[in-house]
Amino acid sequence: MATRRTDGMNAETDGMNTETDGMNTETDGMNTETDGMNAADGKRGRRKALSAVLVVATVLTTALSVWLAVGLSGQRAAEQRRQDILAAACQSALNFTSLDYRHYDRDSGNVLKSATGDFKEQFAAQTEQLTELVAENKSVSEGQVLEAGIVRSDARSARVLVVADSKVTNIAVPKGEARTYRLQLDLVLKDGHWLTSDVEFVG
Repeated sequence: MATRRTDGMNAETDGMNTETDGMNTETDGMNTETDGMNAADGKRGRRKALSAVLVVATVLTTALSVWLAVGLSGQRAAEQRRQDILAAACQSALNFTSLDYRHYDRDSGNVLKSATGDFKEQFAAQTEQLTELVAENKSVSEGQVLEAGIVRSDARSARVLVVADSKVTNIAVPKGEARTYRLQLDLVLKDGHWLTSDVEFVG
């Protein structure tokens, strides 16, 4: 009798253990499902974070590209303005130091083309007198620009120093004489062209 009771209790205990195992199995299944959901949420979070980083990187790259483009454009514009100023100053100095009494109308016209303001008016007013003086002395001057440098400049005006030399021949020096000039030219931008508004001999 005692043995049968014990066997019954063992059977009941086994049933309870089986039920417990079933509950554990169900719990494990729930945990596995929860872990899967957490993993999926983690992946979505990482994707969102990566997308945000990519957006920020794209914006920064675009901003940097625009900034560099604007900077380079400004540098190119400044360099082009510098070259235009120097070219105009050198041409004006060359016109001013080159003349031939046989073609002085042409030579004086070249000076006036690159001039403006008071300087142009004063030179034009003296052209007739200069023409007579040049013809009388049979003057010929072949100018050459040696170097030039910008003293100051902005978007509308500039001052340039030009060193030029010339070989001058006339009645007094028929074999020719070398002369060197240091010219200070003031230029202004007018109608897209740099024109000389003043010329001074500074040495």
